[in-house]
Amino acid sequence: MREQLRLSIAVPVYNEEKTIPELLRRTCSVVDKLPGGPHEIVIVDDGSLDRTFDLLSRAAAGDARLRAISLSRNFGHQAAITAALDHVSGDVVVIMDGDLQDPPEAIPRLIEEYQKGFDVVYGQRVGRKENWLLRSCYYLFYRSLVLFSHIRMPLDAGDFALVSGRVLQELRRLPEHQRYLRGLRTWVGFRQIGVPVERAQRLAGASKYSFGKLFGLAFDGLFAFSVVPLRAATALGLLTTFLSLVFAAYSIYDKLFHQSPKGFTALVITVIFLSGVQLLFLGVIGEYLGRIYEESKGRPHYIIDRIARGRTPGLAVTSRQLERPNSDEYAVRTLLS
Repeated sequence: MREQLRLSIAVPVYNEEKTIPELLRRTCSVVDKLPGGPHEIVIVDDGSLDRTFDLLSRAAAGDARLRAISLSRNFGHQAAITAALDHVSGDVVVIMDGDLQDPPEAIPRLIEEYQKGFDVVYGQRVGRKENWLLRSCYYLFYRSLVLFSHIRMPLDAGDFALVSGRVLQELRRLPEHQRYLRGLRTWVGFRQIGVPVERAQRLAGASKYSFGKLFGLAFDGLFAFSVVPLRAATALGLLTTFLSLVFAAYSIYDKLFHQSPKGFTALVITVIFLSGVQLLFLGVIGEYLGRIYEESKGRPHYIIDRIARGRTPGLAVTSRQLERPNSDEYAVRTLLS
């Protein structure tokens, strides 16, 4: 058994004003029952356009365990998680989404496995509530990533996880901007284990991940942890060369012994096929090149606009209090990055 710990919960949110009251109620209820402490909840608002940060500020003013961070614009889900990880101070950190599809009530189970000596305890998603098309895409993606990746990726594991202090320290050292944190978490190593967690229905609103963003995240995972797409170009090039030699030998034989005319249709199909293959792998090379270009800029992962934190420890926050105008001051800082 490890010594009693100080837990930090890192939560990225974006346009979640309908979810914030229930998120705080359920998360604080779990934190209240945990031994050790003092625990903290760090919520990063990824440039929301609604009242998300206003609600978080009011809640933070009445509870010293809560810290709300507002980014200067929407930098993306993975950047918001990175910002939260940079500002936690606990011995261990639980990363969870703010839409309550990752149930806070599963946190004690993650801690139990951590107490057994594991440095990373990730939630393996079971019983997903999305439509069949999304479930099928997720299923194929995770298995494709396992097949192509040069490290052993866990199946059906999202961002919901507990990481120890030394894993957090290593994650903070990783500089890349095209971040796929669940892959980086695996790459760091140490002892890791999965815990089945039922994927709940989104509490309110719609998912902020469109199909385009989902494909972007999938590409980040694939291109960050695999060079198989580049090697596939070489393999297909060798196969095409071989088939071309076979077809050339057949054409010479047919010309010498059968006096058959040249096949215009076969020539057109071959040219179209090879042109398509070339454009496809130019795109693959462009993906890798574009990522190198983005990394070379050296820009920060995010920029902070404001930070709100409380002075009064352990006050319960209700949805009615969040809706009521609040006159308490809260700490606000503008950071230059």
